[in-house]
Amino acid sequence: MSLGRIGGSGFTNTTSSNPNEAHLKKNRTVIDLGDGSDVVYVARFLSPDRSWEWFDYLDKRIPWTRPSIRVFGRSCLQPRDTCYVASEGLPELRYSGYQPHAYSWDDFPPLKAILEEVHEGLPGSSFNSLLLNRYKCGSDCVGWHADDEKLYGPTPEIASVSFGCEREFLLRKKPSKTSQEKAPASTSKGLKTKSPNQHQFMLKHGSLLVMRGYTQRDWVHSVPKRAKAKAVRINLTFRCVLTEI
Repeated sequence: MSLGRIGGSGFTNTTSSNPNEAHLKKNRTVIDLGDGSDVVYVARFLSPDRSWEWFDYLDKRIPWTRPSIRVFGRSCLQPRDTCYVASEGLPELRYSGYQPHAYSWDDFPPLKAILEEVHEGLPGSSFNSLLLNRYKCGSDCVGWHADDEKLYGPTPEIASVSFGCEREFLLRKKPSKTSQEKAPASTSKGLKTKSPNQHQFMLKHGSLLVMRGYTQRDWVHSVPKRAKAKAVRINLTFRCVLTEI
């Protein structure tokens, strides 16, 4: 399965003998955010059966931890479980005062298989790190933020694969006094657009969401608390850490 890139702000399927190509084209949503930023969403990137197999492995076999982090100068328990996997020799990840232990890809062979699926779906991508998050219930969440750490570079490609309970993913443009441009509005199944500067995705089991270009510079995103979310959601966020910063 593959998703090719056209121009600087859109995606299209590349010609291939892969029988999943037509399925991917039918199920994808493309958002041109403007100013060199774009998002692509595939509701059924992975098959349901394979997705449930991987969900069970991730839920039971990953060494999850719920660390203490610092938010606005105060220490608190992170409202989700986490784990970090990275290739050897990369700069260390640190966020909100927390530095996770970097496990090896070889420690968890199924993660390498999922990585291969993502690389196949995104020709030209080369991810070398993975941040895993587990949301055990609706009170688990992640607040508004951008993945704009220097170790990812100015225009990082970030691929997010979701398993388990469906959760909302919100995208909001950062305030700007000078920008008056409006990004093209898009509508599709699984997506609600309240305004050109806000987008809402319902991330389904086995789905893929990719942020590219200047999305981390110009936009913030979150997974808010939802009382109706009673089951576990696991999210894998693939990134490329630069070896030279």
